[in-house]
Amino acid sequence: MNEIAFLSLGSNLGNRADNLRAAITQLEAAGRLLASSAMYETQPVDVPNQPWFLNCVVAIETKLAPRELLHFALRIEAAMGRLRMREKGARNIDIDVVLFGDVVIDEPGLRIPHRAMHRRRFVLEPLVEIAPGVRHPEIGQTMQELLAELPTGPMVRRL
Repeated sequence: MNEIAFLSLGSNLGNRADNLRAAITQLEAAGRLLASSAMYETQPVDVPNQPWFLNCVVAIETKLAPRELLHFALRIEAAMGRLRMREKGARNIDIDVVLFGDVVIDEPGLRIPHRAMHRRRFVLEPLVEIAPGVRHPEIGQTMQELLAELPTGPMVRRL
């Protein structure tokens, strides 16, 4: 059975826009690309002393199970040369499965919806662009409502 998944992509090393486009192209092998947000330049969160990110969100319709989609995304990161030198540190590509239909999963190595997505402007702004009415399966609010409740914080600028 097909499900709609939303993935958040980020890059702050190398040609950030090319990195995002390359990852999106590879994600199309996991299913049908339904939507892709604009790119947003975003101030780093958690580890501020690093280059700014470009972020976007994509929606895909996929037959893959949630863990299979996660492993697919991790293989793309590895193929693109992602090195995990420091948690939340600089990276050429980062792909997170933030929503998978209305599924809630909390298992070792897999948390859907993404644990911090509702607090991250760099996820919510591009997500609202392509799916403002989608509801957070645990909180029950739409992405638009969650974004409206965020306090001002790290800079997020649509390109």
